[in-house]
Amino acid sequence: MNAPHAREIVLVDCPDDVGLIHRITGVLQARRLNIESNHEFVDTSTRHFFFRAEVVPAAEPVPADALKAALAAVLPAAARVRVTREERRPIVVCATREPHCLGELLLLDAVGELPGRIVGVVANHDDLRSLVERFGVPFHHVPHEGRSREDHERAMLEAIDDHAPDYVVLARYMRVLSAAAIARYPDRIVNIHHSFLPAFAGASPYRQAFTRGVKLIGATAHFVTEELDAGPIIAQDVTPVDHTFTPERMAQAGSDVEKLVLARAVRLVLEERVFLHGKRTVIFG
Repeated sequence: MNAPHAREIVLVDCPDDVGLIHRITGVLQARRLNIESNHEFVDTSTRHFFFRAEVVPAAEPVPADALKAALAAVLPAAARVRVTREERRPIVVCATREPHCLGELLLLDAVGELPGRIVGVVANHDDLRSLVERFGVPFHHVPHEGRSREDHERAMLEAIDDHAPDYVVLARYMRVLSAAAIARYPDRIVNIHHSFLPAFAGASPYRQAFTRGVKLIGATAHFVTEELDAGPIIAQDVTPVDHTFTPERMAQAGSDVEKLVLARAVRLVLEERVFLHGKRTVIFG
């Protein structure tokens, strides 16, 4: 009995036009690609079309380049077409000292619930080495003390590049990346922020929240851009708090939200469910 063919993911976004779904599915049918799930959306404000489908070959697999060319031939000239195989894609996680977001990702990876592989962790402090090494993941300590920002970042990028990741995840990595570093992995760096953006900027966000008597705290996962903490948002969530919460208890509740939001965002990105649309995202769940 032949092994089942791997599932392919087909992604299209382009200016909206009449008959786009018919054209796309016609190409898939002609190449005997069975659609197991599909989603589509039109942003009516910009007249832009988005499409995602999971397909499985009924016969021989179709080369990705050939399928992309066939789709491009029936779509508007400005169309962006991607065809990827469903597989566990490599990621590198950057961290500093806080363990909650990194620990959540390591655990999900270890039990097979992360649609990716953590191939390395790079940190500017050595505090999390024992945690990472328990999971058999390479840990790279790249200290920043006594080095210029440029020299430290160059060393961090070398450690990241050695693993050739598809994505870089900042799991409470507490240093700002330069424009050059962001350009190395454009639209492929995911960050977690300790609040709904923008809110409570600067130091001690939970003490600021405590002082203001907030009733909801949350977290935001977003792509990293040159504009600090202003990249397209991937996932957000909140948890209620009240007057009985101390700053410490509030910080713990915030940490719980942060790790879940970051894990959700990483899943969405690795499963190719996220389309960038200017400063926004379109996400198919």
